[in-house]
Amino acid sequence: MAVHIRLRRIGKNPKGQIHFRVSVYEETRNRDGRSIEDIGSYTPSSGQTKIKKERYEYWVKNGAQATETVKSIYKKENKAAKK
Repeated sequence: MAVHIRLRRIGKNPKGQIHFRVSVYEETRNRDGRSIEDIGSYTPSSGQTKIKKERYEYWVKNGAQATETVKSIYKKENKAAKK
């Protein structure tokens, strides 16, 4: 079973209020399907990001592959936290 960390869209778009959850999925699930675990959230309009560092690192350590978007969001959050 291949596991991926990717974004799941949860917000409606009446006024551009799009929200995403950072979720762990099996490879065969679709974007908004059932996830194994939600490990964070991302709001692009306000730039708010929350990713549980321990859980992200746990899944990556155990073979989960993060998408390029999730990797970049995670890196930006860690840089902001170190300052």
